[in-house]
Amino acid sequence: MRLAAIDIGSNAARLLIVEVSNDKNGKPQFNKLNLVRVPLRLGFDVFANGEISKEKRGMILQTMKAYSHLLNAYNVKEVIACATSAMRDASNSADIIRKVKLETGLGIEIISGDLEASIIYENHIAENMDVANSYMYIDVGGGSTELTFFTDGKLTFKRSFNIGTIRLLKDMVNDYKWNEMKDYIKSATKGYKKIIAIGTGGNINKVFSLSKKKDGKPLSLDLLKDYYKEISNFSLEDRINIYKLRNDRADVIVPALQIYINVMRWADADEIYVPKIGLADGLVQHLYAEIHR
Repeated sequence: MRLAAIDIGSNAARLLIVEVSNDKNGKPQFNKLNLVRVPLRLGFDVFANGEISKEKRGMILQTMKAYSHLLNAYNVKEVIACATSAMRDASNSADIIRKVKLETGLGIEIISGDLEASIIYENHIAENMDVANSYMYIDVGGGSTELTFFTDGKLTFKRSFNIGTIRLLKDMVNDYKWNEMKDYIKSATKGYKKIIAIGTGGNINKVFSLSKKKDGKPLSLDLLKDYYKEISNFSLEDRINIYKLRNDRADVIVPALQIYINVMRWADADEIYVPKIGLADGLVQHLYAEIHR
C-alpha cells in the first residue's frame, strides 16, 4: 500500500510518499519512496502582513498541482495534507484551501499546534529508548515550536508555542513569549527523571549532518552552543558557501539553534537525539492508523 503526506509549513512544503508493508510480526514498516521539499516561505508574508501574498498563493497552487501529479505517478492510494502555523495565522487561508481543492482535488486541513505536537509524537521514537530517562520532543518550525514530553511509558504533556525561526527573524518574539515558554518547561518537567531531548525539523537535521556524528548518536548541548556561536558569526553568504546551505536554510538555522538550546537548558537536558523524522512522517503513520481503525 502506498500512502502520502503533505506538510505545508511556514518555511517549506513537503510531500512524503511511502510504501507500507508488514514485517513477520504483522507490524507496519514505512519505507520512504520519495520526499520532495519546496521552500514556499509563507511565514515571511503572514507574520509581517497577516495574509499570504498573490505571488505565494500562485506558488502554493503550482506546488500542490505538482504534488498531485506525483501522487498519480506513484499510484498513491491515500493522502493526508495538513498546514501549520503560517496557514493558521493567514486571514486568506480558507480561500487558498478552497482553490487548491477545486484545481487539484487535494483537501488541506489546518491543524492546531497541539495536534501538530501529537502527530510528531506518533513516530514513537521514545518508546524504543531507555525507560530510565524522560524524553522531550522538540520540533522547531518557522512559526511555532511543538514540545511533547514522554516519561514512564506515558505521554505527559504536549504544548505549542508561537516561537519559530521566521518569527524570530522578523523580530516578532518578545520577552513575554520567551518567559512563558521557559516557565512552562521548568514547571512541567520539575521532579522527573533525567531528560533526553529528541529533535525534529530540517534545521536540527542539518546540524546533525554537519556534526558528522553516526546515526543514533546524540548531539550534546555544548556542541549546539558551539555551532550557534560559530554559524551566527558568519554572514548569510558565508554560511551558504562554508556550510553548503541552501538560501532558505542559511537564515533560519541560527534562530532554530537558539530555540533548541533554550528548550534544552530549561528542561535541563544535555543531549539531543536526531532521528531525522518530522511532521510528514507522523502524518503518514496517523493516516495509516485511521485507515486501519
